[in-house]
Amino acid sequence: MSKRHTVLLLLALVIESSPGRYARAASTPAWLEPYRGPAARLVQEAMGDAFAWQRLATLTDSVGHRLSGSPELERAIEWAVAEMKRDGLENVHTEPVMVPKWVRGRESAMIVQPVGHRIAMLGLGDSVGTPPNGIQAEILVVRSFDELEANASKAQGRIVVYNTPFTEYGLTRVYRSSGASRAARHGAVAALVRAVGPAGLRLPHTGGLNYTENAPQIPAAAIASEDADRLQRMHDRGDRVVVRLQMDAHFAGDVLSANVVGELRGREKPEEVVVIGGHLDSWDVGAGASDDGGGCVATWEAVRLMKKLGLRPRRTVRVVLWTNEENGGRGGRAYRDAHIDELPNHVMMLEADSGLFQPVSFGITANARAQATVTEIAGLLSGIAADTVAQGGGGADIEPSVRAGRIPSLSYDGTGDYFLIHHTEADTIDKIAPADVSRAAAAIAVMTYVVADMPVRLGR
Repeated sequence: MSKRHTVLLLLALVIESSPGRYARAASTPAWLEPYRGPAARLVQEAMGDAFAWQRLATLTDSVGHRLSGSPELERAIEWAVAEMKRDGLENVHTEPVMVPKWVRGRESAMIVQPVGHRIAMLGLGDSVGTPPNGIQAEILVVRSFDELEANASKAQGRIVVYNTPFTEYGLTRVYRSSGASRAARHGAVAALVRAVGPAGLRLPHTGGLNYTENAPQIPAAAIASEDADRLQRMHDRGDRVVVRLQMDAHFAGDVLSANVVGELRGREKPEEVVVIGGHLDSWDVGAGASDDGGGCVATWEAVRLMKKLGLRPRRTVRVVLWTNEENGGRGGRAYRDAHIDELPNHVMMLEADSGLFQPVSFGITANARAQATVTEIAGLLSGIAADTVAQGGGGADIEPSVRAGRIPSLSYDGTGDYFLIHHTEADTIDKIAPADVSRAAAAIAVMTYVVADMPVRLGR
């Protein structure tokens, strides 16, 4: 056991042995008192070893990255089903989903004038490829869409480079998702997008793009922030900068994949369901450890812990490992469609797809009563620093069902260094501390167990 795990385990033991102290610190309401013991047991079991981290290591080391349509994703699905059955989860099965198969192929980008220089790049997911011999063109560097519009006449026949520094993911990723079509409308032949993530270590960040119907489809790639800044400096000095881009990217049709489902059936109200999970697919770089192997393993571990400790709540707890979140979102929509008649009985849905790093919090989108209840439950997690609740919680996989069924939605958010390695070659298991995986599992287990077991349905 690591030193960090030892410290957190001691905290868990203190919670269990001194309930009065932590009740005062967290102002625990009377209705929550019966859950202090089960919560302490879940935390202690989760923090007692690195089981969850080891499972994540197996997934990322022995299976690797898991792009939709790839053999690796299908191996991951088979592995997850076998392991869930070994854990003793109930009703373990897969639910079929047709997913797109996008193939990256060989790719490269080079400055060829005024001096040769290799650009660190990753083609954007779902991009079209270049002609076999690539595209070679002068560049136009802009910092924003407004700057592109102001220089629209210069974009014809050029490679547009978006050098927009990362601020917040939701604000900056628009250049990745729609930059190619915006440039193509002005006659650009390709687009290069500054990595959507903090600058550091010359890492390009891939991710999906969306083509619009009113513009030609042109190839697009992410480039490292250092290369984007170099191109900016050369452009600002008046250099004529020519870049050669080569991408073999293409689609190979739709293929069969699946969501993975496992349950712990409710003892009194099995028809009412609390759903937790993450997405099993990942981009084809790194190992998909943080995005979103960690979220899958932490939510899965939460159910395993309940099963192991004999904590069977009133309602059914269902863990879902969704497919195709990264470049299509078809797993989330397929779940909604397959369970549309059940959605009125979905009590809560939680997604873990924002990292497991510190500091951590729960986000919630629900009515005021549900928000107050979740905040009270989180008070049981003060000993492992997981008691913060913020407004706004959900996720891409649960959103279709949440909208259709008007279901309270939560997210487990441990953003920390998440966006530093997000969609990069650096998204590997060594970036995640074992204690962070255990903390996530503990926090999700406690939150899920109490919501699934409360006499009154969440938000009512």
